[in-house]
Amino acid sequence: DLVKDLDTSRQTKYLNKLLIRILLHLQVEFSIQVFTCKKLLMTKKKLPVRFTGQHFTIDKVLIKDAIRQANISNQDTVLDIGAGKGFLTVHLLKIANNVVAIENDTALVEHLRKLFSDARNVQVVGCDFRNFAVPKFPFKVVSNIPYGITSDIFKILMFESLGNFLGGSIVLQLEPTQKLFSRKLYNPYTVFYHTFFDLKLVYEVGPESFFPPPTVKSALLNIKRKQLFFDFKFKAKYLAFISCLLEKPDLSVKTALKSIFRKSQVRSISEKFGLNLNAQIVCLSPSQWVNCFLEMLEVVPEKFHPS
Repeated sequence: DLVKDLDTSRQTKYLNKLLIRILLHLQVEFSIQVFTCKKLLMTKKKLPVRFTGQHFTIDKVLIKDAIRQANISNQDTVLDIGAGKGFLTVHLLKIANNVVAIENDTALVEHLRKLFSDARNVQVVGCDFRNFAVPKFPFKVVSNIPYGITSDIFKILMFESLGNFLGGSIVLQLEPTQKLFSRKLYNPYTVFYHTFFDLKLVYEVGPESFFPPPTVKSALLNIKRKQLFFDFKFKAKYLAFISCLLEKPDLSVKTALKSIFRKSQVRSISEKFGLNLNAQIVCLSPSQWVNCFLEMLEVVPEKFHPS
């Protein structure tokens, strides 16, 4: 209607201008949409796998296996770290004397408190596990843990709580689980964990065992505390010893040990404990690490101990 009274040439010019405006508008809209999508994708990539803590364990076989592997009795106190909607907790309370469900999501905490309002042996704690007051008495853990804080959870349980953590079953991401069983151990904490605990990768767990399914594979890890090799008051000194020798992981056992022991002592240690002095220091077994540490306590003056 706007151009019907114009001559043909003016109609063409007007329509061309109108078409250009429409195309420019569409181009701007498209650019905005592309930018928005890219921003959303970038944000998504930055979020950890379990960013909401809501990859709930729905596999009843997995839940049953986790509890069975942990060897729970009616005398045990059991922590469920990242309890979510209580799918695991509800099975634990049927066996354990005391279950502590720890959850950081406020909505889920409210859900758990309503769900277990009549259960006398369940305590719901709303906090980040890293801020949780770990029991000062023996306890176990059966949990599908928040994947993003796996290393922190391990340190709290198997280092800081060495005297009271008895073991249990943990569902976690497969990749960090596999690193625990590497032939060469570069991480001092990993050596420490293997010294005091029997770690077993029970089996891999697929995404279909969770809702919503994560984008990574998971694993069921069984943990059992060994008999303590020495008083756990020496745990910090033991970790410092391991850390010192692993500062340069490419060094041979012989060269690394010489940073603490005299040459004659290194030879004696090698003969006594069957060490391959030419192997890399990262190849020592946990039992060999312990033997070397105990030898240090016996033959090396304390002022020369790593700190």
